[in-house]
Amino acid sequence: MSFDQRHRYLLTMTAMDTGEDALFELPAALPDTTGFPFADGLELAVSSGMVTADWAEALSGVESVLVSLARVLEGRRACGEPVLPAPENILRAFSRPLSAARVLVMGQDPYPTPGHSVGLSFATGPRVNPLPRSLKNIYTELHDDLGIPVPLHGDLSAWAGQGVVLLNRVLTVGSGAAGSHRGLGWEEVTDAAIAALVDRKAPLVAILWGKDAQSLAPALGSTPIIATAHPSPLSARRGFFGSKPFSRTNELLTAQGAAPIDWTLPPLSR
Repeated sequence: MSFDQRHRYLLTMTAMDTGEDALFELPAALPDTTGFPFADGLELAVSSGMVTADWAEALSGVESVLVSLARVLEGRRACGEPVLPAPENILRAFSRPLSAARVLVMGQDPYPTPGHSVGLSFATGPRVNPLPRSLKNIYTELHDDLGIPVPLHGDLSAWAGQGVVLLNRVLTVGSGAAGSHRGLGWEEVTDAAIAALVDRKAPLVAILWGKDAQSLAPALGSTPIIATAHPSPLSARRGFFGSKPFSRTNELLTAQGAAPIDWTLPPLSR
């Protein structure tokens, strides 16, 4: 079986442990030869606007891990594995100031379907259709909780712009192979990110959907936590639906003296 045939087979057959299927109707990812912006450290990522200066400082202790990860990812690409998301989006969760962070939403891995993962947990590219089922369930709960109209796109950058850190536990994945980059070293990077959020001693609420995310609760110290079942179709009816995470988050922010989040997602501009 050729690489292209194998890749299309994986897109058809692979399912994430959260119940997200890779969508086989999308074309196989083309090889990306763009360099990883953290291959020589974080300086380039900062100068190009991919990472803010305060996040770079917070992650300085794992800079060598990032350099090592870049080498590993480069090696995987050289062997024919498409790496998702695009290199410029891998650290996108750190592209808004750490100082402005108010909410942490933990995901697991990027979507394994080409064109879906954009570096923000649960978000997709603005033109992706149909939306991943977990995101559809998040939107259903958003409507039921706050009455917000269900968005027709998966662009969550408006949330990120208000200080919602949409962070995956692992920041890359092999195309069509959910969970394939766990254990490469990303966990050390995201541990450092979580520690930086907690150490600020500033208002923060953590939303932990599913057991994987909830395993991080001890690292969050006294941070208020909203923990429920994952929004995946496999578990959403076991405690995610009806949990009102958005209104509860705003109540917890207000109790800490912080402004609430406007969870409305504007329509895409034409």
